[in-house]
Amino acid sequence: MKKMFILLGTIALFLMLSCNQQTQQNAVSLDTGWKFNTGDEPAWATLAFDDSKWDTIDPKKIWEEQGYKGYDGFAWYRLHVQIPSSLKENAFIKDSIQILLGKIDDCDQVFLNGELIGENGRTIFIKTEPSAEFIKEQGKWYIDRRYVLAANDPRIHWDQDNLIAIRSYDQRGAGGVFGKPFEISMTELKDHLKFDFSSAAFMFDGDSMITKKFTIQNLSGTEEFKGKLLINAVLGDNGINIYSECTGVDITPHLKLEKSVTFKHNISKPATLQVSFIESTSGKTITDVLEIPYILTPKVSMKPQINGAKVFGVRPWSPFQFKVAATGQPPLRYSASDLPEGLVINPENGIITGSLKKKGEYTIKLTVENRLGYAERDLKIIVGDIISLTPPMGWNSWNCWGLSVSDQKIRQSAEAMKSSGLIDHGWTYINIDDGWEDTHDKYGNILPNAKFPNMKALCGYVHSLGLKIGIYSSPGPKTCGGYEGSYTFEAKDAQNYANWGIDYLKYYWCSYENIAPKPTLEQMKDPYREMKHAIRKANRDIHYSLCQYGMGDVWTWGAEVDANSWRTTGDIEDTWESLSAIGFSQNPCSPYSAPGRWNDPDMLVVGWVGWGPALHYTRLTASEQYTHITLWSLLAAPLLIGCDLTQVDAFTLNLLTNDEVIAVNQDPLGKQAAQIKKTNDYEIWTRNLEDGSIAIGLFNKTDKPLYVPVSLKDLNISGKQAMRDLWTQTDLGKVSGHFEMKTQPHGARLIKISQ
Repeated sequence: MKKMFILLGTIALFLMLSCNQQTQQNAVSLDTGWKFNTGDEPAWATLAFDDSKWDTIDPKKIWEEQGYKGYDGFAWYRLHVQIPSSLKENAFIKDSIQILLGKIDDCDQVFLNGELIGENGRTIFIKTEPSAEFIKEQGKWYIDRRYVLAANDPRIHWDQDNLIAIRSYDQRGAGGVFGKPFEISMTELKDHLKFDFSSAAFMFDGDSMITKKFTIQNLSGTEEFKGKLLINAVLGDNGINIYSECTGVDITPHLKLEKSVTFKHNISKPATLQVSFIESTSGKTITDVLEIPYILTPKVSMKPQINGAKVFGVRPWSPFQFKVAATGQPPLRYSASDLPEGLVINPENGIITGSLKKKGEYTIKLTVENRLGYAERDLKIIVGDIISLTPPMGWNSWNCWGLSVSDQKIRQSAEAMKSSGLIDHGWTYINIDDGWEDTHDKYGNILPNAKFPNMKALCGYVHSLGLKIGIYSSPGPKTCGGYEGSYTFEAKDAQNYANWGIDYLKYYWCSYENIAPKPTLEQMKDPYREMKHAIRKANRDIHYSLCQYGMGDVWTWGAEVDANSWRTTGDIEDTWESLSAIGFSQNPCSPYSAPGRWNDPDMLVVGWVGWGPALHYTRLTASEQYTHITLWSLLAAPLLIGCDLTQVDAFTLNLLTNDEVIAVNQDPLGKQAAQIKKTNDYEIWTRNLEDGSIAIGLFNKTDKPLYVPVSLKDLNISGKQAMRDLWTQTDLGKVSGHFEMKTQPHGARLIKISQ
């Protein structure tokens, strides 16, 4: 959820302004004065060390931008600072002090006057030695570093010189400290009292009633807060209140107060929910504002409609499985005319199976019927060397379950993919990520661990639902999670995957960096070539997905190792910063996208995510999620859902089942969108489609609604063009020359134009 601090009413505004001024006066800035040095010495954490000959550095920018391009490894930041006791004297809450240090990439330890106060990574103690070793694991760079100490902590030297030291380790790419803020201050009301909106999604009852549950928690063990809780729902277009509530509350230490609001609202209109607490004694106010999800995709017709891919690739003799994606009032009946010899269609579920022996192209006509009518559409089957002629659509376990994935969770996810109706819109793959492996036996066969008692039976079950199944491994000895990799067992592993019935392989670089610590371009290719040959010998079509963070501009050579898709970036997180940084950086990859060769900017971070057993609702606003799906569709990116499919909420389901938006992603021409215009406030991307039309994405990068201007001249288009809004599936008339479209904060519009 996007959060910001605001005020409601003139009195509250005055109080907040007073509070902000006081906060600024009672904060020690850490923006300047930092010293920097590469390398690693324990003495650099101490106050006494002389760093006068070290370089100066700006903590708001990564070190690659300040003369250390390409440097990987350890580096240290040091800052001498005096912490005045007036911070305590002027504070509303006097028991704790906080040190804010922005973000740090990849992992780090922070010291105050030589003492460790926090780390982002992992420290272990070696049994044979009294010392500790810092394990250099990739940290959570996207989280602001905030370290809280008791005001009486002996590590703080009040009114004296203090030394803050940051020991940072970078594995690749960007390194070091960046972002903001950088300051020392006493904790405030907003640091002790938290609104948590991530424990429940918005619930919709029909088209006009919305319910939202949330909690208010007092994180302090000593402070009690009394005051008023103000709740307002406000229309985004005109600021009119559509719901208001004011309640007196007493929030005692450690109390977690649950709250639920229900109000009437047109769910297609943007609006915000504003929740404020005003402390009665001081008048201090905290407010969180979150966007109420708005529904754009129209309801599915009860008449039959065929969705999903219009072209399908298969290699000769490989097992063939294609599920006709179709919606409409059940029961549906499926048929296909001109099916080539070797293929059959199940009339009850629309699954086409069999095998084709010879290379060639076949166009078949699919028909889906129910009591209300029928729908027809052509499907082109291409038997050749390249598979995955449209980007894969499906689900991956990592962003949801992390290493806690199991056979049961995979079965439940597959069942939910079908029961939710996602399968009827073209969502196909159920992919097992890291955490399934045990070891190789004496014959070289990879064995699943106890969480996966029978991998072949699992694959068979997923296939019986009309879905496909994927798996994960590493070209190195170990996976990212420390499980068994495929190093030196490539041929055996690929054959076992094929024997089980695997349809997709995510092949993650991970521990191969121990084999090739500073790989040349050819060394980057070597392990992927090895698995390429193994897959080709396995006599089963397995989508081959490379995952190595985009090293060596993999998009320029991924096709050379017969990959069907390749990651172009590091891991995505459910924040606007991560989403926008990854999504809007894909333009250089565009020329290398083609049918069966897809650039992959990572998985979708919508719905319930969490990278392990504990899940939270995505921190992306509704508008940011529309940007996510719009941009990934224009980029012809693999669409892999990462949330818990067993608890998909109404908004997420609506977001993922817009067939006109999905059709852009699945367009048979296979051309990735190009960035046509980029400003600080907005971007415009366009994608040429097979039927001669053009899909246009308008993206508002600001925090305010924005009219994004579009010049058809900039798109090399002349004459009148018919416009269609793909999210609302409505025609907008004709346009020529120029048009503007209102776009929500961090939101997107997806338009198709044609003559």
